[in-house]
Formats: sequence, structure tokens, C-alpha cells
Amino acid sequence: MDGTKPTIYDVAQRCGVAASTVSRTFSHPSRVNPATREKVRAAAEEVGYLPRPLARAEAPGRTRTITLVVTDIANPYYVPLIKAAQSQALEKDYTLALTDSDESPHVEVSNLRQLLATTSGAILATSRLSDDVIRQIAQHRPLVMVNREIEGIPGLVVDTAGGMRKAVRHLAAIGHRRIAYLAGPRNSWINSARWRAVQEESGALGLDATFLGPHVPNVRGGHEAADALMLERATAAIAYNDLIAIGALQRVQAAGVSVPADFSLIGCDDIFGSDLTSPGLTTIAGPTERLGRSAVDALHAQLTRRTRIDPTRFDAHLVTRGSTAAPRHDN
Repeated sequence: MDGTKPTIYDVAQRCGVAASTVSRTFSHPSRVNPATREKVRAAAEEVGYLPRPLARAEAPGRTRTITLVVTDIANPYYVPLIKAAQSQALEKDYTLALTDSDESPHVEVSNLRQLLATTSGAILATSRLSDDVIRQIAQHRPLVMVNREIEGIPGLVVDTAGGMRKAVRHLAAIGHRRIAYLAGPRNSWINSARWRAVQEESGALGLDATFLGPHVPNVRGGHEAADALMLERATAAIAYNDLIAIGALQRVQAAGVSVPADFSLIGCDDIFGSDLTSPGLTTIAGPTERLGRSAVDALHAQLTRRTRIDPTRFDAHLVTRGSTAAPRHDN
């Protein structure tokens, strides 16, 4: 593109339909057959087109509503974040609209385009969208990123990459020399940051680090990660999140591997239930509730003062429980 905003004609040209069909897809989707709707929306995402309904909420007197997008509402990590964000939104006299992207960039951008027609701005928590699409949306509405950094857009990040470094140092201190990283989604910015931290810290300490993945960030993904892990020579693993770690713990125990006697395991996020596994899961923790409140404050600052806050980082720390111990001498 030459710097001008994409139009319905650009979308029509990309997917080979009439401009009127593109218009109907976004204004009266029920009047367009599902296959064509999908084709038009995919083309719109490719060219960065945002439908005009976003302009409707620009009129004076619109409702004080903000949108929060999470990648998977079933992930316990988001519960304290959502509750804290809602509490802070009410404090600031906003209504919070919540949407689940189901780990899909297509679902995320589709939901955003609909919700931002009637809301004032959005908080994107661990967004799966590309930087370009997010920048396009930010031209229309104030945005705040959570656990994602994009230049020019306010971002709040828990330093779980720093937490990963602490996890590597912990494993090195108790004698592990070969570790694996059980990766999350390929299109996750924070996944790349976490693996980079594991890789760099392992290299600095003379440890071997292996990347296994990508995996969906849930218990099923942990089962798949464990299957790959048991083919490796690692004596310990650090997972992208607690759900993958818990799934891996279930699978290796079912295979007769004792944790931590035979193998050590570390998660990330310190979700509800991570201390209820047997053994309790060593994990990386951050101030999730504070993150939710601060995201609302950052969005409110843009909406009321037309200002943007500097990127903010929150410290993460290692919570040591029963899933890590020194490796066996024969490993």
C-alpha cells in the first residue's frame, strides 16, 4: 500500500468480488453467503482494511465501554486479570466488554471490528494479530497491549523472560545440564521472548537447551509436548505456560516417569491449581491483577487526555515447589 488507508475497492480487487458485496459483508453479513463472507473477511485482513462501522462510535455521547480481548477465556491465567480489569473499569465509570479470540487471529480481528464499532478503545491481552493489523486498528481506536510490545502503542509486560532466566539459573544451581523449552504458539510474541531468554541464559551458563514445539497452550498441548520430551535426553523442562507444564506432568507420570526424582518441570504464570498438582508445580509468577488494573488505567489515560503512556514492565519471580530437584547421577 502507498500509505493511504485501504478501501472496500482494495478488498474487492483482492478477493474478486464486487465492492457492493464487500460493503454488505460488513453492514449486513446475513445477506452474504458464508463462503463469500469468509473470503471477503480474509481479504480485508490481508490488506489491512477496517470497515466503516468503526466511525459510528466517534459521535458525541457514545457509551463508555471498553473492550478486553483474551486469547482463551478457559485459561485460568486470565481470570484475575479480567476481574481486576473489570473492577478498575467500573471505578473509572466504564463498562467492560470481554471477547475470547480462541487463539485465532481471524476470530480476534473479526470480533474487534464488530466491538470497536460501539466501544471507545481496547485492551489486547497476548494478542495473536500481526503488528501491521494492530497498527491499522490503532489508527481508529486507542489500544493498550498486554504482554506484547509494539513500537508506538502502549504496552504492559510482565517480565516472564526475566523469570525464564531465573528458572534456568535455578535448574543449573541444582545440577541440571540439559534442559528443554516446551514452546507455546508460533505466533505468540511472548513465546519468542521466553525462548530467547532460555536460550541465552543456558548458553551463558554452559547448559544445553532444546526447543520443542510449537504447541497449543493448554493441557492437550502439554501432552503432545511430553511425547516429544520423552524422546530427548533432557533432565528438566521449562514450559511456555502452566497448562502445558501440567499436561506434560500428567503424561510423563502416566508413562512411569517420577517428577522430580527422574525429571524436573517448571511452568509459567502461577495459575490457580498450579500448587494443587502432585507434586506442586514450580513456576514463574507475576502481578496479574495489577496488570489488569494498569491496562485499564493506560487506556483511560489515552481516552481522557489523548496521551500515551510509556511501556511498562512488571517483575516476575520464581515460585519453587516440588516439581524440581537435583537430577539423578545416572542421567
